Amino acid sequence: MCGICGIAFADARREIDAGSLVQMNTTICHRGPDSDGFYRAPGVGLAARRLAIIDVSGGDQPISNESGSIHAVANGEIYNHEELRAALRKRGHVFSSRVDTEVIVHLYEEYGSRCVEYLRGMFAFALWDAKDQTLLVARDRVGKKPLFYAQHDGALLFGSELKCILAYPGFPRGVDMTAISHYLTLQYVPDPLSAVEGVHKLPPASRLVWRRGALNVERYWDLAYTPKLEGSDAELQSRVRETVTEAVRIRLMSDVPLGAHLSGGIDSSVVVGLMADLMDRPVETFSVGFREDAFSELPYARQIAEKFGTHHHELVVTPDAVQVLPNLVDHFDEPFADPAAIPLWYLAEFTRRYVTVALNGDGGDEAFGGYQRYFADPVADAYARVPLGIREYAFDPLLRLLPAGGNRPIERSYTSAVRLVARAARLSHAASVVRWGSYFDEAEKAALFRPEVLASFDRQPSATLLETSFHAARADNRLDRTLYTDVNNYLPGALLVKADRMTMAHSLEARSPFLDQQVLELGARLPTRWKVRGRTTKRILRTAFADLLPPPLARRGKVGFGVPLGVWFRGPLRAFAEDLLLGRDARTADILRQDAIAALLSEHQSGANDHGKRIWALLNLELWFRRRIGGA
Repeated sequence: MCGICGIAFADARREIDAGSLVQMNTTICHRGPDSDGFYRAPGVGLAARRLAIIDVSGGDQPISNESGSIHAVANGEIYNHEELRAALRKRGHVFSSRVDTEVIVHLYEEYGSRCVEYLRGMFAFALWDAKDQTLLVARDRVGKKPLFYAQHDGALLFGSELKCILAYPGFPRGVDMTAISHYLTLQYVPDPLSAVEGVHKLPPASRLVWRRGALNVERYWDLAYTPKLEGSDAELQSRVRETVTEAVRIRLMSDVPLGAHLSGGIDSSVVVGLMADLMDRPVETFSVGFREDAFSELPYARQIAEKFGTHHHELVVTPDAVQVLPNLVDHFDEPFADPAAIPLWYLAEFTRRYVTVALNGDGGDEAFGGYQRYFADPVADAYARVPLGIREYAFDPLLRLLPAGGNRPIERSYTSAVRLVARAARLSHAASVVRWGSYFDEAEKAALFRPEVLASFDRQPSATLLETSFHAARADNRLDRTLYTDVNNYLPGALLVKADRMTMAHSLEARSPFLDQQVLELGARLPTRWKVRGRTTKRILRTAFADLLPPPLARRGKVGFGVPLGVWFRGPLRAFAEDLLLGRDARTADILRQDAIAALLSEHQSGANDHGKRIWALLNLELWFRRRIGGA
């Protein structure tokens, strides 16, 4: 696990400024505290920060082939590097280390840019071919590891984080308002956009080739949900169990201490149960919760820890945790509004005191159908079929009279769920995340932006991005199309960004067995009855791993990592939010109407509605303007 960055000039004779490369690399010290490394030649410079996991005493980057004509830097882990190394040795390749990045170099010698197709793992890498004057940059299949790039000053600049590019001398910091608009709906900036004009995210499963100033980006992998797998129920359950077990096993590869994040949900519980069976020592498990019992999952995590005899560690997060918001903004580099980043920040910090690597349950929902909205979409569709006049003049006014239910997680609030159905019915099921989880819809954003700002950027509806994925899926039913849309949007845009930035902020490597390509490919082709059936989600996991899950846990629905923002912003954090968003030095006042923000805060305080997540989104945007664009 590392951080990488670099510069490639279109003019192959132009020298790389060493100071600029060092400055870019220094911004990501947290991603690799163990060492740094540089390669410079006319027209190109590569740099890396290393968190040593495999071959701790050797294998520093950049790494080259025997002749020195190819150099590479990489961030991540290649779990099949030993098998690939053995095959390459048979073809005459000579290795100088055990580190997985060296395998990429020799794969490139054999297969060129297709080398990325042979890698199983999480990665973002850059490889320079001096003979061909070509830079190859690639990202893993689902986007577990990040990669930003920009063309500027006759060069291609790239880095693991946006801050690498902003550190390049003279790089402009213009705001991409289209990206900000999407953020206000989605809670993240979708690829290939970034919040800064001219900077792009390399999409997952993509490779970028830069040759003498010419840039080309292409996709190399995609999920297929057809044809469906055939076999008996027992055969399908066995296949899922074997595939997930193998994905956990290969992620135990480490020369440093290793543990697991245990949320108390099905996915992380399965991972911990399999780890307990595969390891020759007790698993180190780590959980986080809140003082507000309705939001804390610690009792469920404790059940699993006791069942498998783990060395269990717990942390309780208090409202003071939001004071860490400036740190979150600094590590995300862009506005990012998933409030679960708060407990994950502290959980990662806590975990790193004991281990360097932690497995988690990320991806189980997208692979096997875990979100409640997967069975709620048909309910919203049924409500949408009610004649518009009846909805507008009878049902909707009654729904507005219901209390907001803001003191409990949205999944546990009946009244909030009813209001959500009415809201969801107004949007297409092809944009499920926007339908159920959007912060500001298009009309609300139009009322929030200052009129002159609203007229200055492309106002493509955020839902359109998801609808495009939905209709492009190689699938023949709505559930699979929705899963495909989540894998290509919500997963890399929100969940994996949160996981990467919060763990790497503390030099902790996170590994996700459910995001293994073989697990995802198997899950995609399972019959839908094994994903969602009635109100039962992730049915195949509940069945295939029934022996690992206590009955109360196996019966539980998806809860999600709720954060009591509504409570906090009506209590101890009320003044904090008002001062930041409505004070004289509010930077968002240049683009957003302060009267609209004041009305939103007032409505939240009155209890008429729960705007906790919206307030959190606005706070993140405000601090981003101050710290990133303002240069603080």
